[in-house]
Amino acid sequence: MPEFGPQPVERQLPTEEARDLLALVREIAQREIRPTAGEDEHAGRFPRQVFTLLSESGLLGLPYPVEYGGGDQPYEVYLQVVEELASASLTVGLGTSVHTLACHAVAEFGTKEQRAEHLPAMLGGGLLGAYCLSEPAAGSDAAALRMRATREGGAGDWVIDGTKAWITHGGIADFYTALARTGGGGPRGISAFLVPGDAPGLSAAAPERKMGMKNSPTTQLHFDGVRVSADRLLGEEGQGFVVALSALASGRLGIAACAVGVAQAALDEAHAHLRTRQQFGSPLADFQGLRFMVADMATQIEAGRSLLLTAARLRDAGLPFARQAAMAKLFCTDAAMRVTTDAVQLLGGYGYTADFPVERYMREAKVLQIVEGTNQIQRMVIARDLLGPESR
Repeated sequence: MPEFGPQPVERQLPTEEARDLLALVREIAQREIRPTAGEDEHAGRFPRQVFTLLSESGLLGLPYPVEYGGGDQPYEVYLQVVEELASASLTVGLGTSVHTLACHAVAEFGTKEQRAEHLPAMLGGGLLGAYCLSEPAAGSDAAALRMRATREGGAGDWVIDGTKAWITHGGIADFYTALARTGGGGPRGISAFLVPGDAPGLSAAAPERKMGMKNSPTTQLHFDGVRVSADRLLGEEGQGFVVALSALASGRLGIAACAVGVAQAALDEAHAHLRTRQQFGSPLADFQGLRFMVADMATQIEAGRSLLLTAARLRDAGLPFARQAAMAKLFCTDAAMRVTTDAVQLLGGYGYTADFPVERYMREAKVLQIVEGTNQIQRMVIARDLLGPESR
């Protein structure tokens, strides 16, 4: 019988530079990330040195302008980088997506002076960012947030008080893009701020005890009279909800890419097991029922990747892409949950043990159906785009 192996993912990269970039990412993932990913997750050890390496390698600012230290890469390329990182470690892949999300407000809504002052360090200076939108009582209903920023004097500093919840990189980030209420109720009363990670009055609660991604700290953040200068307001006062929504559509593509990466890693592990494990005198790969499972897993991954890259190309072309981003987030994360569950099943008892990575992939896949807007919210976004808002 001829030897078969996992087929390399067919990448749709537009330039030779992009191909070289992805080769670099694969090398870093294989050498620096994958070997310790499982141990780091089990021990709850955040791999900060990996993010330092990614920053030094120019991989934390890929979709942003080169004049500010970014890579000037299209989202189509950036998302394939995120997928590769997530296939080695979801903590690294999702962390890269979160950092990119945290830089968005400065890059897209900051003044020329703000971009020149902050972006070089954020994109290539070793800093790590976080995004602060959710609150204990404002998750899916982000417009109901309560954290408040008040101004001292006519053009003085802003003082921020309140609590944010479910913050990836909470307590370890060097900067936070934070949304706070500066006016009345509803979305028009919200503004965006760039808050230093060491600002007096800013503190993090103990990390949440999560099912997966145990080495990626997720915390509440307490703002107790946190003072930021007037020039750290991003965009216009009251424009914060627009800032948040513009970032979330792109962020959902990052989560979709993470889901494809985790699913691909699970498929690769299952493939290797089926080729080497024997039962009844034959490799498991010879059993039709198992072969059909692998075929379905591979089909879901390829369909998700295609949907994701279609949305990315719309974004790169300057066309509306929010609906397609919601579709990609919905489909890819649901597919990742199915694929990782099937991978555990294909490995049998081995799949249920921590000695094999598929149990970690399954635990990690679950959170991707929740973050950046639950998949129920994605269905609302898609339906609203297709049918208009609900009559109520």
